Parts: sequence; structure tokens; C-alpha cells
Amino acid sequence: MRVLGIEGTAWCASAALYDSEADTVSIESDAYQPESGGIDPSEAAEHMRSAIPAVVERALEHADGELDAVAFSRGPGLGPCLRIVGTAARALAQALNVPLVGVNHMVAHLEIGRHRSGFDAPVCLNASGANAHVLAYRNGRYRVLGETMDTGVGNALDKFTRHVGWSHPGGPKVEEHAERGEYVPLPYVVKGMDFSFSGIMSAAKQEVDSGTPVEDVCRGLEETIFAMLTEVAERALSLTGRDELVLGGGVGQNARLRGMLREMCEARGAEFFAPEPRFLRDNAGMIAVLGAKMADAGDTLEIEDSAVDSDFRPDQVPVTWRAPDPPPVRDGETVRGAEATVTFDDGTVTKARIPKQYRHSDLDARLRRDRTVLEARLTSEARRHGVPTPLVRDVDLPEATIEFQRVGDSDLRDAVDEAGVRAVGRHLATIHDAGFVHGDPTTRNVRVTQSDADDRVFLIDFGLGYYTDDVEDHAMDCHVFEQSLVGTADDPESLALAFEDAYRAAGDDAVLDQLRTIEGRGRYQAGAN
Repeated sequence: MRVLGIEGTAWCASAALYDSEADTVSIESDAYQPESGGIDPSEAAEHMRSAIPAVVERALEHADGELDAVAFSRGPGLGPCLRIVGTAARALAQALNVPLVGVNHMVAHLEIGRHRSGFDAPVCLNASGANAHVLAYRNGRYRVLGETMDTGVGNALDKFTRHVGWSHPGGPKVEEHAERGEYVPLPYVVKGMDFSFSGIMSAAKQEVDSGTPVEDVCRGLEETIFAMLTEVAERALSLTGRDELVLGGGVGQNARLRGMLREMCEARGAEFFAPEPRFLRDNAGMIAVLGAKMADAGDTLEIEDSAVDSDFRPDQVPVTWRAPDPPPVRDGETVRGAEATVTFDDGTVTKARIPKQYRHSDLDARLRRDRTVLEARLTSEARRHGVPTPLVRDVDLPEATIEFQRVGDSDLRDAVDEAGVRAVGRHLATIHDAGFVHGDPTTRNVRVTQSDADDRVFLIDFGLGYYTDDVEDHAMDCHVFEQSLVGTADDPESLALAFEDAYRAAGDDAVLDQLRTIEGRGRYQAGAN
């Protein structure tokens, strides 16, 4: 099958020819380069208008025979750019009388990694200019397990580099300067598998303005942001029981990020793959490859139903072109989580936060120490407020190790039901009323006992918790739990309703109102540049 792909979501006009029989991809691109500042949507659209015909013509020169389909990036992206690309794709498909395929740009980033690696069921970390999220396939869709709560990772770096007077794109310039810098501590913001970059950027700007060498701030940015992304990726592997990770997005060209992810995967016995740079930055090759898979599955569009969608989320795409996932890898008597290794001995659980070699040593020591203290303290405090948690038997702070009473028969992930999620709703409402959050209440961090004599639901792993009376923080706790349902349960929607019903009965309605606001933030951020 020969498929022409056309890409133009934001700043890069690109066309590619994919031959599935030979598995060859020829890409022609023309990137928009603003003279100063970030991407101006009107200028980007004007660039698309002039560049798309030329890159399409060059790509077609690689065709050794007739085309079988035309694929285009349907979204997410800048509306004016997407409409130009959509118009070009429709006109070409009609002129050649071939099927038209509308591709989600972010799913294409994931699928090109899966295609090039040969992996069956990877978790995908997308780190691009306008987005940052972690995805995994379940029940016919790619589910968003975690994402940025404010701006995309590339856009965040661009905002910093504009502050210091550097031109777009900023990521490569941060990488270049970081190689000469010394680490500077910056805020580290991970909430379950979600993350935020705005506070880090503000702190980085303040550091530069106060006289800290820009090379040192760049080093701090890389060490902090990429450690956050790596931790979230490992958390997703642990939650889903997968042992394959692929990287997507233009920020994935950064050598430090790829190195961190590779080191993390090696440490936990997982496989890692990053496509070559031409498939990481915005490109039509990934559009053509996924377009061919979709066309082969009959997933094509009628012209009248091919409107673009600037807010097209990856979890809105029915995945028609791939088989179901193989069974996930489950833990034995030694559990390797995202933060620690857990071992079992009779009725005792020993949790050791071993050093993470991918993180800067200063950052790693701070996180291991602070999280060990908080976990021991908040586990006991939750218990004092009537929430079932394991007893804390011993804490070794220098070694970042805690010994707990062993509780439950299994993780809620492996025995999820309505009664369990309702109990979690009540427990979270209780600790929120007491003035703190769990921080990472996933189905992996809830233990359940199922027997006639004792049917209890325990909260464990309070290492990301903290004291707060802020409704936003309480709502984020709920958001993290519901995202974990999406990634691990067969019927997440009805379970989320049961969870919220129980939370509402025991807690504050304002928290669930704020939860709706949080859910609306996880959208394409191209305009934030």
C-alpha cells in the first residue's frame, strides 16, 4: 500500500510517501521559523498555504506507482493550519479517487514508535511542544494516564528561552547551554501521573533575573523537567503492568531525556525505544504510516465528515487497526514500583526507595528523604482519622526505607469493583477533611481484602502526599484516581460515578465541582506559545 501523508498542525509543513510493502518512508518538510517570539497562528497558516503544495509535489516524486490513500493530520493543532492541510488532502483524494484518512497527530507519535520498535503493547510518553502526556492502550482506545495541567513541555521551555532573548525553538538551545551548566534546584511538581510546568518556569526566570548563570538554570530545567517525565513514565509502566516504553514528540530529540528514560527502563527490566529524530519532530511520515494502518482497517472518511478538530484528543480515537493487548506483566514477591522496591516477609512489607540513577544525585536525595518522611507521617495520620492503612513498624530515614504491616490480598487494580471504589471515595473525603491529600491514589496504591470475615480497603503509599486545605489539591487527588481507573478498569465510567457518589456523601461538593474544571484543562495547548 502506498499512502501520502500530509502534516501541518502548527509550524511544520510536511508531506511523506509511505510504501508499506517495502516499509520505506520518504519525508519532505518545510518548517516555519518566526523571526522572534513564538508561533504566530496567522503567520504559520500563511506558511502552510505556500509550503504545502511544494512539499506534496516533492513527496509524490518518491511514489513508485499509484497512491492507495491520502492521510492528513486532522488535529490537534492550530485551526487555521489544520484547515489548509485538510483542504489540500481532500482535494488530492478526490482528484485521485482514493480513500481519505484523518489521523490524530498525537496517536501518530505513539504509533510510529510502536511501528518502528516492533513492540506489542507499549506505554507511550509524548513530549512535544504543545503537549505532554503518557498513554496506554486499553479496550479499544489509547487512554490518557497522565498529562500536563498547564502548558506543553516544549512551549514551557520556549517561554523560558524567550525570557532570556533566544529565538524559537527553545529546546535545542536549553540542551546546548545545559551541557556547560551546574545543577540548580527548581520546583518538582508531580501529582500522580499528572505534572505542571508553570511554577518551574517562573522559578527559572527568577533565577536568571537574580544573576544565576543561564547555563546553570538550563541544567536545572533539564534535570527537573525530564526527571518528572521519567518518573511519570515509570509510574505508568508500574500501574499498567507493561514492560515496553516508546517516546514521541519533538522534545524527545533531547539526549538527556532519552538517556533518563533508557536508564530507568534498564533498571526495571523494561524495553525502551525512541524513533530517529525525523519521526520525533512534527512530520508527515508518522501520518502516512498510521494512515496506511487505518486505511487497511477500513477506517476512512467521507469528504463531508472530514472536518478538522483543533482539540482532537488521543483518547477520542477508536483504535481499529490493532489487536488487543497481551496480558500485562504482574509482580511476584518483589514489587518494583515507580518510586521504590517492595519486598514481603511473612506479615511485614519493606519498602526501599533505592537511588534513581537517572536523576541528579542532589534531586534524588531530596525526593527520597522528603517522600519517606511524608509517607510514614501521613500513613499514620490517615489511620488516626479512621482510614484503613498499614501500621508503620520502622523507619530508616538515611536509607529511605520503611517497614509496614502487610495488608490486603491484592491491589485494587487486580480486583476492581464498585464496593472498592466507593470505599476509596469515602477514604479520600476523610483525609481531605483532615487537611491533607494522598498525592497518588491509583488503583495500584489501594489494597483490598476479600473474604467473608474481612472485606476492607486500605490506602497505601502516601509518599506524594502533603498537607493542604486547597480544594484544587483535593480535586487533583480525585482526578488521579479516576485516571487510574481509565487505565486499569474495563468499565471506568460507571466506576468513576460510584467513586464520586461516595465522595459526595462523605466530603465537599466543591471538590467535585473543581474536578470538572481540572478535566477541562487537559487539552491541546498550541495557543499557549
